[in-house]
Amino acid sequence: MPPTPPTVTLLAVGDIGSCDGLADESVAALAVDLIGATQGVVALLGDTVYPKGTTAEFDACFDPAWQPIFSRLRPVPGNHEYETPAATGYFDEFANLLPGDRGAGWYAYQHGDWLILALNSNCEAIGGCGPDSPQYRWLAERLAADNSNCVLAYWHHPRYSSGRHGSDDLTEPLWSLLADAGADLVLSGHDHTYERFAPIDGIRQFVVGTGGRSLYPFEGEPLPQTEARADDTYGLLQLSLEPGGYAWRFVPATDVGGSFTDVGDAACH
Repeated sequence: MPPTPPTVTLLAVGDIGSCDGLADESVAALAVDLIGATQGVVALLGDTVYPKGTTAEFDACFDPAWQPIFSRLRPVPGNHEYETPAATGYFDEFANLLPGDRGAGWYAYQHGDWLILALNSNCEAIGGCGPDSPQYRWLAERLAADNSNCVLAYWHHPRYSSGRHGSDDLTEPLWSLLADAGADLVLSGHDHTYERFAPIDGIRQFVVGTGGRSLYPFEGEPLPQTEARADDTYGLLQLSLEPGGYAWRFVPATDVGGSFTDVGDAACH
């Protein structure tokens, strides 16, 4: 019998780097501590550095805190990266970490028993996210060719959110394609909050925009599928990806205030 794939760690957080405060440095230090000697990776959920994702901003406001685990980073671009034309600062920063064609912003990797899909939700900048778009066609082919028991995808703009920016309809084609393929998890940022949803179309979604730039107060009622949310705590999501299931924990950066936590586990379907 083949060996059982190991349980692996994936940390996730977005909306991170800023030279205006210290919360982002606290979240980065937390990531360094949690990754430790594991073979884990960190999914950066976009808006990696503010305000425009320039090379100078990466050099001054992101790299010093994240350099110790730079090789573990698995980023996707957010809208602030595209404040620099064609997101050139982002693609220069992560050139050695991003497989595939420069400028695409989507790729896949295997992590333990899981297929991980890093996608680009800046649909208007990349030729759309619908069935005729390059990313959609790539995703459909990648899903059809894979036989992983569990599938996780992440991108910047949340398909569902009760935060300030709200739900993003442009990502619906990607969401539906993943749902039809039986994907298990989708992670996003963009809203500077934490929110966990009950499965929608079979997919559980987390919003983790708590990387240190700022926090947004919730301004309305939670969505019907919201199971937990917080707008007062910086931190990151720690996922233990097991063969056939996963466990989650929101880990607060307690040295910059806030004590919210959220834990649970579920099986892949």
